[in-house]
Amino acid sequence: MTYENISAVVFDWAGTMIDHGSKAPMGVFQRAFAQFGIDLSVAEARGPMGMAKRDHIAALMALPRVAAAWTEKHGAAPGEADIDKVYEVFVPMNVAVAADYAGLIEGVAGVVARLKAAGLKIGSTTGYTREIMAPILPLAAAQGYAPDSMVCAGDLSAGRPTPLMLYKTLIDLGVWPASRVVKVDDTEVGIAEGLNAGCWTVGIALTGNLFGLDPAETEALSPEEFEARRDAAYAALVRSGAHFVIDSVADLEEVLDEIEGALARGEQP
Repeated sequence: MTYENISAVVFDWAGTMIDHGSKAPMGVFQRAFAQFGIDLSVAEARGPMGMAKRDHIAALMALPRVAAAWTEKHGAAPGEADIDKVYEVFVPMNVAVAADYAGLIEGVAGVVARLKAAGLKIGSTTGYTREIMAPILPLAAAQGYAPDSMVCAGDLSAGRPTPLMLYKTLIDLGVWPASRVVKVDDTEVGIAEGLNAGCWTVGIALTGNLFGLDPAETEALSPEEFEARRDAAYAALVRSGAHFVIDSVADLEEVLDEIEGALARGEQP
């Protein structure tokens, strides 16, 4: 396939390109809060996934149950200083485990290689900071994935769901307009980032945060459990406004063909 209308594809990282099931950040959020005597459920930890990590911690602190538990434990409602304390614990924990979850998701390296060969530029945005990404980048490159651009949480004044990281990516890649760019993400807030920038958006359901299981855990599900969990992930991404939803980046090329055709017909995202 050649692309005359799509200029670039911008990928998220965890749950989209690496870390099948987006396991690393979820577990670290739970362990970081546990150090302050607060037990987070998996669902709570995953809820704001895709945000910059300090923003994610702030969103967790704002949950009524978590705020009440914090107040009971520490004698006062959580404030900005408390968010900073948890964040200071979270970052080194995430850095420590980042390399353990840097495996590329099956099929993604081949897709990126074909897109680059077809002339598309490859960007990336992430809710991870550059400190967290530092051990991940060389490992991803060794497996065949090295995007042309990376914008991290903390690089700009605001992260997702604002479009600022995507705007910076378009500048770095030298591409415009945003309607010729496709944003691929496994989180609702990442889809919002793409929509707010004026891009086409593709949600990743099966390998990402919403499905939330690694390949072995997925294989262990009954057919009924698998379908229910998959349907829920698809529904959440559809509700978020994603133009398309697929299981994995490995399935992306067929969707890009549809977007290429839509742009050729003059359709806009």
